[in-house]
Amino acid sequence: MPRPARIIALSVLLPFVPAVVLAAGIQPQWQNDASRHDRTPASGFPFLKWLRDSAIEVFLGRPTSSGRAKAAWVDAATIHERYQHDIVIRFNLTNPDEEAALSNAARQMLKVDVWSFTPEYVDVRVHKNDLSPLLKLLPPSLQPTVLIQDVAAAVAATYPSKSAPASQFDASTAGPAKMKALVDGADNIFFSDYQPLVVITNWMRLLQTLFPSFTEIISIGKSYEGRDIFAFRAGERNADDKGPRKTILVTGGLHGREWISTSTVSYLLWSMVTAFGTDQIVTKLLQRFDIIFIPVLNPDGYEYTWQADRLWRKSRQETKMRFCRGLDLDHAFGYEWESTQEHLADPCSESYGGDQPFQAIEASELADWAKNQTENNVNFIGFLDLHSYSQQILFPYSYSCDVDPPNRENLEELAVGLAKAVRISSGEQYTVASACEGAVARVYSASKSYPRVESGGGSAIDWFYHELKARYSYQVKLRDTGSYGFLLPKEHIVPTGEEMLNALKYFGDYLLGNNGIEKFPVKKVSEYSERKELKKRDARALQFLG
Repeated sequence: MPRPARIIALSVLLPFVPAVVLAAGIQPQWQNDASRHDRTPASGFPFLKWLRDSAIEVFLGRPTSSGRAKAAWVDAATIHERYQHDIVIRFNLTNPDEEAALSNAARQMLKVDVWSFTPEYVDVRVHKNDLSPLLKLLPPSLQPTVLIQDVAAAVAATYPSKSAPASQFDASTAGPAKMKALVDGADNIFFSDYQPLVVITNWMRLLQTLFPSFTEIISIGKSYEGRDIFAFRAGERNADDKGPRKTILVTGGLHGREWISTSTVSYLLWSMVTAFGTDQIVTKLLQRFDIIFIPVLNPDGYEYTWQADRLWRKSRQETKMRFCRGLDLDHAFGYEWESTQEHLADPCSESYGGDQPFQAIEASELADWAKNQTENNVNFIGFLDLHSYSQQILFPYSYSCDVDPPNRENLEELAVGLAKAVRISSGEQYTVASACEGAVARVYSASKSYPRVESGGGSAIDWFYHELKARYSYQVKLRDTGSYGFLLPKEHIVPTGEEMLNALKYFGDYLLGNNGIEKFPVKKVSEYSERKELKKRDARALQFLG
C-alpha cells in the first residue's frame, strides 16, 4: 500500500479504535509497570502504543499471559508410536500388467498407502510387517527400493520445534508480539516453519488489515466439523470496471497432509499483496484480475494432521462405515464422478469420494460458492490447484484420456511455459502431462480392462474446467520427487513459494495475452535474494504499524 493510502487508512481506523477495544474488554496495558520499561520506538507515547496494539488484538486475539504456550501439535511419543515401523518404498513400473497388479494389491491391503504415481514410479507407505505379504501379490519383476527408512523421524521433523520462535506463542491467539514476529525482517517466522490452521487464519486477517484497499477475507462456507473455509481475495477495482471480473482461483490443502501446498498458497498470497505497487507484473495482474487464494480447503483434515495423524489425507466427514472416516475431496466433484466409482467405493480407501457427487461437504461448499460467484459478475478464467508431490503440471481431463479438452493445445502450451518459468528460476524440473495418465505412459479410459493406481473421476480441475468454463485449469504437484514426499523439510517452503510465484506471474501474463516469460524477467531463487526480498516486504508492512 502506498504511504498516503496507509496514512488515510490509519486515520480512518483510529477514531473508532477506542470504543471498539473497550467494548472488547481490553484494558490499557500501558498502565502496567512492566510496560514502562518498554524500549520500543513507541515507548515515548505509551497511549498510542497501547492503542495500536489493542487494535491489533481486536483483529487477531490477545497474547498469552505466560509468553509460552502448549504445542498445537501431536507430541513426539505419539509420533514414534504411530509411525515407527513404517517405510516408504518405490516401484518402477514398466507395463500395464504391473500397474494393474499393484493397483489390485493396494485395494486388497488397506494399510498400503499410495503416496504418488507418475509414468516413472509409484511410491507407497507400508508397515514393515506388511511388505512381504504385499510383494507376494506382485509379479517378481516388481522389486521396491526404500525411499524413507524412518517415517517417524521424517514426520517429527516437519513440526515446528519447541525452541522455534513461533512456538513461544499460543496457537489459539496472535497478539501484537506474535503479529510482529510473523512479519519481522528477513527471518520471517511465518515462512520459517509450517503453520497450524489458527495461525494461518490470523495471519490472513493481519494482511487484510494492512492492505484493506484491495484485499478482503471471505468465508466460502463451513467444513463438516464447522470450521470456516477462508478465502483471500486480492485485486484493485475502480469505477470504470464493467462486465464480469476476470478471476484466477488458487487453492491448496485439499488433502490434509500436503502441507507444502498450503504454505505455497500462503506464500503466493503474501508475495502478490506485498508486491502490489512495486512489481510491474504483479501490479498489472491485480489491476486486471482478482486472484482468490484458499490456502486450506480441507480445514478439518489439515487440523487433524496437527493434532493426531500427520499423514491424514481425506476430510473428517463420517461415512457409512463407522471406523472409516473422511472423503477424498479430489474425487468428490460432480463432473464425471461416476468414472471413479468402479474400484473406489470402499469408504476405507484413501481415494473414496463418497456414494454420490458432492457428498463431501467441503467440495460442495466450494462448488456452490463458485457458482454463486459466476452469477454475481465473476468470470473464472484460471484455476491452479496445488498439491504434492512429484513436480508435475497436470491439465484436464483427469477422468479419461479418451476425450481431449477443446483447447488442449493451449493448455499444454501454458503448462510448458509454467514448467519453464520454474526451471529458469530454480533449476527444478516439472513435467507436463494430462491428468488422466496413470503410472505407465499409455492411453487410458474408463472402459479399459487395466485398472489404474488411482482413478481420476470427480476431480476439481475437471469440474472447474467443464462446468465453470475456467479455460486454464491445472493441478500442480509441488516438490519434491520422492526423497521426502509429503514430509518436505521446512527449508523448502520459501524456494517452493518463489518458483511458484514465477509460475503464477507467467500464468497471469499469458492470460493478459502476452507470451508469459518472454515479457518480464524471472527472478532467480537464491538464499540471498529470498532474504533480501522478504526483508523489503516486511519493512513495508512494519512501516504501517509504526
